[in-house]
Parts: sequence; C-alpha cells; structure tokens
Amino acid sequence: MKKAGAEKKRARRSSAAVKTTAGRDPATDTPPRKQANKKDVFQLFAEKVRDHKDLVSRWAVLQETRVEYFRGKDFVTFLRNHSELKDILESDRHLEVEDIVNVLLSKNLLVRCDRVVKTVRPGKRKLSTWPAHLEIYPEQEFSDNDAFFAWTFVNKRPLWQTLLSLSWPVLTLAICLFPVYPHQAKLLILYSCAGVLLLIICLLLVRALIFGVSWTLLGKRIWIFPNILAEEATLRELFRFWPQKDEEEKPKLTARIFYATVAVLAILLLRHHAPDEAARARYQKRVSNIIDDVLEWDPRLALSGMMDSMQSEVNGTETDNNGSSNSSEKAAASPDYVEHEHEHEHEHDESTDDKDLYNDNI
Repeated sequence: MKKAGAEKKRARRSSAAVKTTAGRDPATDTPPRKQANKKDVFQLFAEKVRDHKDLVSRWAVLQETRVEYFRGKDFVTFLRNHSELKDILESDRHLEVEDIVNVLLSKNLLVRCDRVVKTVRPGKRKLSTWPAHLEIYPEQEFSDNDAFFAWTFVNKRPLWQTLLSLSWPVLTLAICLFPVYPHQAKLLILYSCAGVLLLIICLLLVRALIFGVSWTLLGKRIWIFPNILAEEATLRELFRFWPQKDEEEKPKLTARIFYATVAVLAILLLRHHAPDEAARARYQKRVSNIIDDVLEWDPRLALSGMMDSMQSEVNGTETDNNGSSNSSEKAAASPDYVEHEHEHEHEHDESTDDKDLYNDNI
C-alpha cells in the first residue's frame, strides 16, 4: 500500500512538473537566483501565516514530537478573509488556496496529518474537533474535509519571549534573596501571593460547584473558564468565560443521583471529623509563629546573635582558665597557709561538737 501511494505521488508530481515546464516561456523563464528568492517568498508567507492570530491552531503530538497544526477548512476561511497576505507571494499571488498549500507541502513547510483515533469514543457523539495525537497522512495533498496540516519549521521567537526567558534567572535570584528584604517588602509580597492563591482556589471551587449543580440537576456539563487549566492556550482563550457547546451524551439519572448521594455523604463525613476550635486555634498559632519568624528575620539580628554566641564562648573559656589558675595557685601555697586551713577546720569541728552537746542537754 505504501509503495503504491508513493508511486502515485511521484507520478502526480512528474505530471505537474511537465505541465509547468510546457506552459513556461523561455524568454520569461526565471533564473536560478529568482527561483531561490521564490522559495524564500513561500517561507516568508508561511511564517506570516503562522504568526497571524486569526488562524486557529492547536498543539498535538506527532510521532513523539509536539507540533502546531491547523485544519484545512480553517485555512480556506483565513485566506478568504485575509487575501492581502497573498501579496507576499509576488508573481504567485493569484494561486488558489489548494495550489498554495500544495506548494508548501512540496517545500516541506507543511505536512498533512490525520487523527490517530478514528472511532467515536464511548459517551461521545462525534470525533474530537482538535485531536491530541496525530499521524502522517499517506497522500500529501490539500483537502478541507477533516484534514489537518502541521508546520514543520521552527518558528522564530519574538523579542518578548527572549526577554522573558532571560528574566527567569533574575526572578530565581530574587526569590532566594527574600529573607533579606525589608519588612514592608516582605509583607507586600506575602499578601500579594496569598491573595492570588486565594483567588485561584476560590475560582476552582466555584467552577466545581457550578459544574456539580448543573450536572446533577440539569444533566449539563457547564465549566466556566473552560481553558483555565489548559497547557496550551492563548491569553484570550485562557480567560474565556463561557464554555463551548457540550458534545457529549446526557448523563443518566441514576448516575446523577448516585454521585450526588456520594457528595453529600462525603461533606457530612468531613464535617463530622472537622477539628474543633481549640485545634484550629493551635494550628493557627503555629502557622502564625512560622510566618512571624520568616518576616521578622533580619541578617543584622542573625549576625548579632552569632556575635553573642561567640562572646559567650570566649567568656566561658576565660572562666575555665581562671579556675584552673586559682587551683594551681592554691596548690603552690605556703605550708603556713595549709596549717591555717587545718586549724580553721578543727575549730569548725569543735564548734559543731559543742552545739550537739548543748542540744543533747536540752
């Protein structure tokens, strides 16, 4: 099958080449330099079309490689609405959409693809509009009937993406230096990050609540901000509020009742095992202590603490040295001092015996 397709493709290209050579005029034939410029013209056209925002495209996996692709019918609509882009092709600007795409395919700027999963999945009414996995189609020709075309060249990075990639090391260094920031800057960063995190959590909870209520009561799948968790999406698609039309089958009533019962039981179980006020107060105090330690940390205080510890170690060493020197001086004292010490101890013993005798008489 592959050999037959390759032979058909080769024969089709050879016949097209014969037609083009037969229709050329030797006087108006383009020299090699102009042919090279014409190739650059199609390259420039492909780059302009790919960077245009009105051409709807998605990302998918093609032979273990992520590629950007579009649909054939969307390309026809795009060139119909933006016919001024054909002026880039200069002498070939009068070509039809099919001919332009075929030239891009012959120059390996595009490759026609097909969806890997060609059967409708259980629970869905039709095939996915934008499949996530693609494979190369045997016949590399243009078609607007469920045909997909992937760009094969590496797109040039815009300047803002380059600057953004260079700013990541600076951002990482700024995060590492957070402990040495002033106290007001720490508070600003802490409350800003906490506010953004709280906003994201509330948004996800509201999405889940609306979906659960609509799915249970109405049997409809309503996800507000449907692309908020998408890996590949433009800024406009990321913050799109209302979802597209639901293409899946309506869920059964028994399934809706079952999951609603499970959700109610889970909420009651979590409420029953929720911590009491004392436990919440202890946890809040512990967290606040950790946050206070981070916010109140100052390198000057840390250095002063290190100096105090070093000073206490020095003082302890001097005390030990003084004690050892005093003991050595006592050991080297005169015999008179030793005899005086013995006499003092003897007098102390006699006074103790007199006190014991007086207590016995009483």
